Amino acid sequence: MPSSRASWADEIRVQLGTSAEILRQTAGQAELLASMAAAMTDCLRAGGKVLLCGNGGSAADAQHVATELVARYKRDRRPLAAISLAGDATYLTAQSNDVSFDTVFARQVEALGAKADVLWAFSTSGGSRNVLAAAKKARQNGLLTIGFTGAGGGALKPLLDYCLCVPSSDTPRIQEAHIAAAHVICDLVEEALAG
Repeated sequence: MPSSRASWADEIRVQLGTSAEILRQTAGQAELLASMAAAMTDCLRAGGKVLLCGNGGSAADAQHVATELVARYKRDRRPLAAISLAGDATYLTAQSNDVSFDTVFARQVEALGAKADVLWAFSTSGGSRNVLAAAKKARQNGLLTIGFTGAGGGALKPLLDYCLCVPSSDTPRIQEAHIAAAHVICDLVEEALAG
């Protein structure tokens, strides 16, 4: 038993060390993240909204970030307009069952998106068909598109105005970097708009 626990401790050190290194490398894209924060600030200041989408853990990230923007991140301030497109189970199951899961986010972008808005897409692979369809629809309708992906960006990257490509192909490590970078963006946007 002690040797097993000792090997667990070694594994913990390896995984957390890997995560820390990926975060350090992601920090090398600070100018890109600053541009994303500036674009979102401009959108929200002009009365636009942020639509967020993703699948699985990325759906949870989209909901998490939307909550930080609408409720608060660290400061008391007015609510910021943000909607997680993964948050409505009734709509998601109806659209998936009656039409196609591939269109669940694009349909909402068409219904809710406007030219002043931002679509923020999360996809660790950069290949989720429903996220790709949402980005295409956002582009067609004149929304600014930003996204968080893993290494290389996949098919999503060319559909985005700004793309953070976390330098990893390991989904958990990518998601850890996504939420850390998203928190930084929330902090910057909130600071800019808190007054």
